[in-house]
Amino acid sequence: MNAVRSKSSNDPISYDAAAVLATGGIHQADVDDLAGPLSKAREESLNDLERWRTDGAGNESLDPAFLDLPERLLADYGTRRPESELFSILQTARRLREAVDRVVVLGIGGSYMGTRALFESCCHPFHNELSRGERGGRPRLSFEGFNIDNDSAQGLLDVLRSPPGGGDGDDLLAQWAMLVVSKSGGTLETAAATRFFLNALSDSLKGDAKQVAERVVPVTGASGKLASLAKTLGCPDVFGIPNGVGGRFSVFTAVGLLPASLVGIDVVRLLEGAAAMTQRFRESPVSENPVLQYVAVCHLAEKKMGATIRVLSSWSNQLESVGLWYDQLLSESLGKDEKGATPLTTVTTRDLHSRGQQHQDGRRDKLITNLCVGESRRDHIGLPPLSGSSGNEDQLDDLIGTTWPSMLAAATEGTNEAYASVKRPTATIHLPQIDEFTIGQLLQMLMLATVVEGRLVGTNPYGQPGVEAYKKFMMKRLRPDG
Repeated sequence: MNAVRSKSSNDPISYDAAAVLATGGIHQADVDDLAGPLSKAREESLNDLERWRTDGAGNESLDPAFLDLPERLLADYGTRRPESELFSILQTARRLREAVDRVVVLGIGGSYMGTRALFESCCHPFHNELSRGERGGRPRLSFEGFNIDNDSAQGLLDVLRSPPGGGDGDDLLAQWAMLVVSKSGGTLETAAATRFFLNALSDSLKGDAKQVAERVVPVTGASGKLASLAKTLGCPDVFGIPNGVGGRFSVFTAVGLLPASLVGIDVVRLLEGAAAMTQRFRESPVSENPVLQYVAVCHLAEKKMGATIRVLSSWSNQLESVGLWYDQLLSESLGKDEKGATPLTTVTTRDLHSRGQQHQDGRRDKLITNLCVGESRRDHIGLPPLSGSSGNEDQLDDLIGTTWPSMLAAATEGTNEAYASVKRPTATIHLPQIDEFTIGQLLQMLMLATVVEGRLVGTNPYGQPGVEAYKKFMMKRLRPDG
């Protein structure tokens, strides 16, 4: 968080499925019986990494290098700091922070969703609305290239042409840069947006090729269309996406770390949280392992209770983009061969007024997993007396002084009690607070769990054949004679 930062902690996140077991749909004995298969799936997931390093993937799509990536980045930073990847990321972030007041991230899918999850969870909720001073001199962050929306793209260009405060073209508040994220550089949505915004950037810099090159930072593979463009432009800073790391597993590469550094997120703490979760995953017994317990309950709820829809219910607005990132992670990893649960992100209490009825009394095809935060980052707001009235028109005088966190706790407990009363399966991931260390743990936990579940059910969690099909048919329509 930028404007106000709570004290960071090393507290671990935890997983509690007691309310699922209380429904009677699955039992503790079922979870215990899965210990052997889970251990085998964990071993296979870890062996994927060794197999990829020693033998390559062969004919199988395999991208397991995310597993120990946080540990490797931290070790490299600790031993070879000036030559390390993380040092280069931090240096480029500093250069851009001093030169511009807005950075446009162009990417689609995993090339931007992880970044958005980091930005919205770890930064001030209204980061882009704050003055530059209130942001600590850090730039605003905007996203494009994730859709083909004419008016959205034009609207962002309007913002870039009209900086806050009405500064002229040479004013710092009018300066902006681009991060272009694409491993191949061939995804149409991002490539088309790159052309559009590159032209706009060149116009804003009066065609100064050197300045344009300095304001464009590609994050891409070692070769490909975007890598070729970066070479043509002469971009001084180009970051790679490591071999063995797929797009939806790339949040702890430069894909996520560079924009996170730009807006003041402590990426070292983020990586430390992820590394701590990986260590728990490797070393903790099945019964105490949050990754494996989460996989067990999700798998058994689907198999024994028909819970083919998994609702990730965030009790914080700032975690919604984490849920949307996870939607893509789960869908693309396990939605294959006519298998795989359907993920759904909700924000409560907001969505209790739109989806709560269906979750309470609708089809019994859902497992609800709460994301609950133990401590807020800001001082607690207490309910004040009603302003401008000496009466009690809203009938809330008896709650004066009750804090927002107390009201949220009552809503959480009341909702869980309501679901329990009709035996709706509900589990909880407990986050001590929202900070970099905690978010690092959470994202790594969900990536590890997705891979383990794939190995458990016999689905390769890597690759995305269905997405490739849509790309092929789209380009066939655009180039019918090609």
